[in-house]
Amino acid sequence: MSRLPRYLIPGQPQHIIQRGNNRQVIFAADEDYQFFRDAVVEATQSYGLAIHAYVWMTNHVHILATSEFEHSISKVFQSVGRRYVQYFNFTYHRTGTLWEGRYRATVVDSEQYLLTLMRYIELNPVRAGMVAQPEDYPWSSHRRNAQGESGKNADWISPHGEYLRLGHDAVGRRESYRNLFHAAISSNDLREIRECTHKGWALGNERFREQVEALGKRRATSKGVGRPRKDKIVSDPNCPTQCDRQP
Repeated sequence: MSRLPRYLIPGQPQHIIQRGNNRQVIFAADEDYQFFRDAVVEATQSYGLAIHAYVWMTNHVHILATSEFEHSISKVFQSVGRRYVQYFNFTYHRTGTLWEGRYRATVVDSEQYLLTLMRYIELNPVRAGMVAQPEDYPWSSHRRNAQGESGKNADWISPHGEYLRLGHDAVGRRESYRNLFHAAISSNDLREIRECTHKGWALGNERFREQVEALGKRRATSKGVGRPRKDKIVSDPNCPTQCDRQP
């Protein structure tokens, strides 16, 4: 099956995933995460990409970001990918590819899905059984968005308008954001996020997808007709083995 062309829609947030080849480990030590972070920060500042949420897992990364220019995302991932592969191969005395092909991405209806997607991204380590609470994981945006953390892991995060509307000030926004994590993400939302990101469809309602198709000049949803298939994997949103098999 041929790949759909990428969305090139500046100003619209996208959920982006990059995996290690054959799901191999891409971060083996804290220094690896730090090098990757620094490469990301430098590239986003150079090519106009605002990151709202992220998580670096051991064998893949999630990013929720809004591009300033048509090719912001592709330029950032090309720059980071090259730099990190060179660093990783040199550090661990290896050769060859590190990434599983090109990154996957889906354009996101910010009003309907952005805050849910932020929770989905920052809860990845919890679903994988790595930590008990999202704030326990150091390589994500949660401590910034929920607790106001500052420093190299946090200061470059750009709050989206939907996040800013959670409160009148920073303290109120962080409290409202933490409260969102008291409720589980529905299995339907999990399915929609995973399926749309995996297949490159727009994440939103029918009207949003029609708008994306017009702007992006490409198909934004399945050609299939009828009810969506039942998700056979997502029966328990907190199951770590399911998380490992899905974005």
